Amino acid sequence: MFLKKINEKLALALEEAGINEPTELQKESWSTIKSGADCVFLADSDLGKTTTIVINVIQRLEKAFEESPRALIIVKDKTKVVEMMELFRKYGNYNNLRVYGVYEQGDIDYDKNQISLGIDVLIGTAVKLNDMFSSAGFDVNRLKMFIVDDIEDQLKVRMETKIVRMSDSIAKTQRLFFTDVITDRVEILADKIMVEPVFFEFDEEDEEFNEEEETDNN
Repeated sequence: MFLKKINEKLALALEEAGINEPTELQKESWSTIKSGADCVFLADSDLGKTTTIVINVIQRLEKAFEESPRALIIVKDKTKVVEMMELFRKYGNYNNLRVYGVYEQGDIDYDKNQISLGIDVLIGTAVKLNDMFSSAGFDVNRLKMFIVDDIEDQLKVRMETKIVRMSDSIAKTQRLFFTDVITDRVEILADKIMVEPVFFEFDEEDEEFNEEEETDNN
C-alpha cells in the first residue's frame, strides 16, 4: 500500500487483506493526520471512511502500551461499533492493539472491568461512553486521538452535549471528525472544540480533492 512511512506490520496486514492501493481519502489525508492536526473530513462511506480511521489509529499507536486508552472513537450505534472492531482485528492483527467496544445494550460494570485490564483503543456510542467517563475515572490524559465518526448523524440526535463534555475532559489530543455532509452544526462544533481545524472535501464521482483551512468568521 503506497502510503508514506506506513508501519510495516500494518502494511503487511493490509496487503494480506487485499488492499494494495489507498483510496483518495486515505492517500490525501495521510500526512495531515500523521502531523497531529485537527481535521474535518467530508466523504461518502464508499471512499473508505471507516478504514481510514482504523489504519490511522493503528499507525499512530503502533502497539499495545500501558493501561489507559490512547484512542477514543465515538460512533453512532452498536452496528458501527461491531464493524469497526472487526476492521481492527483484520488490519491490526500484527500490531496487537487492545481494542474494546461499548454500546447501550452492554453491561456497564462488565465493560468497566474489562477496560481496567488495559486497552489501547476504546470504541463506543456517545451515550455509553459519556456514562462510563462520568463514573469510571479513566486517565484521559493518555488519549492521543479523539475521533467522531458520522458526526452530523450524531448531532441530529442531539449528541453534541455528550461529545463536548468528553472532549472538554481531555487536556490535549488530536480531534478528527468524519461526515458525509458538512452543516453549520458540524462547523460550529469543530470551531468549539478543535484547534485551527483543517477541512477536507472528497468527491466520489470525479475524485477531486479540496483542502481548505477554516477561516475566522469573526
